[in-house]
Amino acid sequence: MREVRSLVLAAALVSLCAAPTLAQAPKRMSLTSASFQDGAIIPDKYTQASASPVSPELSWKDAPEGTQSFALIVDDPDTALQHSTNEVLHWAAFNIPAAKTSLPEGVPNEATLPDGTIQPLNTGRKPGFMGPGAPCCVYHHYTFQLYALDTKLSLGPDATRAQIMSAMDGHVLGKAVVVGRFHKPQ
Repeated sequence: MREVRSLVLAAALVSLCAAPTLAQAPKRMSLTSASFQDGAIIPDKYTQASASPVSPELSWKDAPEGTQSFALIVDDPDTALQHSTNEVLHWAAFNIPAAKTSLPEGVPNEATLPDGTIQPLNTGRKPGFMGPGAPCCVYHHYTFQLYALDTKLSLGPDATRAQIMSAMDGHVLGKAVVVGRFHKPQ
């Protein structure tokens, strides 16, 4: 009985070794920022500690095959607006061209950019980036979430976060996240 079991195990081992190697899993899309490291403190120039905060630089690579556009959602999950499940929306942008691999520092706060990117209103009721502004002494986390989509979204600059998320449902090919932290100084 032991000999039979040993022969079966040996045969299984030989067949595994002789099998063609498994294809490597595709690389996972990644998002980084030259403005701050993932998990680190966001410098003041990108926050409400500055009189005129600018958006940080964001770069991504390894977008999935078939990507037709990107969407970006930046929010503060540590705040519950008006005691609801809504988070503070600091920036939304969609229909970012598929050929892009980055957003520069200081993206203009315009509803529609020349490349077709749409930036709807943030929680501050303005298009584009709204810098982090957590109150003193308690760090909030700011999630920069980039989605690779298999389509462009049929929405305009008046789209809400909920409408953007609903329109993306079923079209997400990949997602990458970078997180920064901030609170106002004392």
